[in-house]
Amino acid sequence: MKARTLAALLMAATGLTSGLEAGAQSCSPTAIKPYVRVGSGAWSNTSSATVAAGGTLTLGPQPTSGGSWSWTGCGASANTRELGLTAKASCTAVATYTNSCGAKSTQNFVLTVPGMRDLTSLQLSKLMGAGWNMGNTLEAIGGETAWGNPMATQALFNAVKAAGFKTVRIPVSWKQYADANDNISATWMARVTQVVNYARNAGLYTMINIHWDGGWMQPTYAQQSAVNARITKFWTQIANNFKGYDDTLLFAGTNEVMVDGDYGTPTVEYYTVQNSFNQTFVNAVRATGGNNLARHLIVQGFNTNIDHTVNFATMPSDSVGRRLMMEVHFYDPYNFTLNQNSSIWQWGAGATSAANTETWANEAYIDGQFQKMKTRFVDQGIPVILGEFGAIRRTEYAGAEAYRTAWDRYVARAAWTRGAVPVYWDAGYPNDNHSMGLFDRNTGAVVYPSIVSGIVDAAK
Repeated sequence: MKARTLAALLMAATGLTSGLEAGAQSCSPTAIKPYVRVGSGAWSNTSSATVAAGGTLTLGPQPTSGGSWSWTGCGASANTRELGLTAKASCTAVATYTNSCGAKSTQNFVLTVPGMRDLTSLQLSKLMGAGWNMGNTLEAIGGETAWGNPMATQALFNAVKAAGFKTVRIPVSWKQYADANDNISATWMARVTQVVNYARNAGLYTMINIHWDGGWMQPTYAQQSAVNARITKFWTQIANNFKGYDDTLLFAGTNEVMVDGDYGTPTVEYYTVQNSFNQTFVNAVRATGGNNLARHLIVQGFNTNIDHTVNFATMPSDSVGRRLMMEVHFYDPYNFTLNQNSSIWQWGAGATSAANTETWANEAYIDGQFQKMKTRFVDQGIPVILGEFGAIRRTEYAGAEAYRTAWDRYVARAAWTRGAVPVYWDAGYPNDNHSMGLFDRNTGAVVYPSIVSGIVDAAK
């Protein structure tokens, strides 16, 4: 008879069990029984709950004694059996129970917050595709039509969606519609809401911001306190107005913050104060509660310049994880994209005239700039919004349109493939020379189909 079998017989005869067998019996994972309580209601034997943003719930799995507990997911990090949560966005919390001899078992608890999906900002950005700006409209000083564009309509946003865009950015001015105490006119808030609803009715991701707004957002120590107070006052009102909107509405706190006339590298003062504006914006929105507890928010680098953003931007602290995006703009080379008095009308590898080309801002340069943003932000889980880009038309140069189209397409593709959402700057007036408009604002007709398709297809 083999020794092992004899030993087993001896243990059986004396009532003993091998250590291996004893361990296998006592260290089986313990079954978890899930319980959920919403608010102060009764406990339910379930592993899921639907709760409005801002509501509270408690997760209370069993067994109630022995062993230890730990939690992950839904922003939780706890070692208690019961876990209390404030609903912010849909998520899954995972309870891990370790019994007295070390065997682990887990239980998922699925929390659904209507309208607020279980998506990080990076995941959301991948759904946003190519975007379009309704420029020179709601931010126009003097009124919506003061800068020459017609009133926004549902038909316009339907046309933008039909053209293939998935996202719109709606720049907004607020100060001119506010009283001396920064209370925003109810009439203006209602109009902004109406336009936002046009975009959402069309099925578009929608961003609204505080745009130039008269230039009151100066990033100096002397102005810091007053500016932050106004940011808080305005964003508290805006965020409360849109508190119930779902996660397809995004807020962007600022636009191209800089000291008037100073386009150089920011001083420590300038970027420190500007970073404080971003933090103030995030704090103000989160404090309004509801769906704003986890709304995707967009902050900006200094003057939305890529190099300044990479070098000086600090992401704000936030009460919810992975719900912030960084915004930059791109108009390089300026003499080609914006300077109507320039003779630089060719661009890129297809250029034929050295006298009419700035070779420093070629394809490799564009790739390099967006790679910087990818490395600094996207690779760290922070998506990028390319909130503005575009180049003016130049009818005085035969063949210029081909270079403009190539630049628009290349920038959109370089951004999208590196994790940035490209949002074209359309200020209207599509038939005017030196304009950037793509749509007829009166009819919604696409005026430059090759540019539209180039941008839309680049972000697929």
